[in-house]
Amino acid sequence: MRGLFITFEGPDGSGKTSVASRVCELLKENGYETVHTREPGGIEIAEEIRNVILDPKNTAMDAKTEALLYAASRRQHLVEKVFPALKEGKIVICERFLDSSLAYQGYGRQLGFDEVLKINLFAIDNTYPDLTLYLDVDEQVGLDRLKGRSFIDRLDQESIDFHHRVAQGYREVRRRFKDRIVEIDASKELEQVVNDCYQIIMNRINDPRRTEEQ
Repeated sequence: MRGLFITFEGPDGSGKTSVASRVCELLKENGYETVHTREPGGIEIAEEIRNVILDPKNTAMDAKTEALLYAASRRQHLVEKVFPALKEGKIVICERFLDSSLAYQGYGRQLGFDEVLKINLFAIDNTYPDLTLYLDVDEQVGLDRLKGRSFIDRLDQESIDFHHRVAQGYREVRRRFKDRIVEIDASKELEQVVNDCYQIIMNRINDPRRTEEQ
């Protein structure tokens, strides 16, 4: 049986890494073969592209260049890591995927939702996540959470207006792809958020329709 491709989305500071890491631990503890990865990155080539995109020194980067780099990183990550794991029947938990580009480049950079989608459809061969968990938190709350981080990347340095546009982009993402996206209140305590996400994933794993889809 093909594995499950599950993505975590949300604004900066929503807790994606902490939640995804704990959810993966729970899945493994309960006997599920699970791969935890991230975008941009996850494999060597994509991590090198990540370093270029997020380096605070690269302030001259054009918005379209940024969008294309994300798509290139995504393609390599899929081919080298995600597709093989799914073929082996594993559960892939990925922090960020297509939806991030639609929100950050489509709306944040104002390149246009459909324009960024077209770039990425070529990169992903129409591969969408089976399930997306959107960690919902106010963008200002998320940014406040980042203040304690030792490293601030290029996107963290953007204006609050940029992050407001990203939030608007995510609203559009949730409207267009509502069949695969489940919203989670990420303002709760970490363990509660983790439990909410885990229960939704288990419901998806145990959904009898999943077997019919294979």
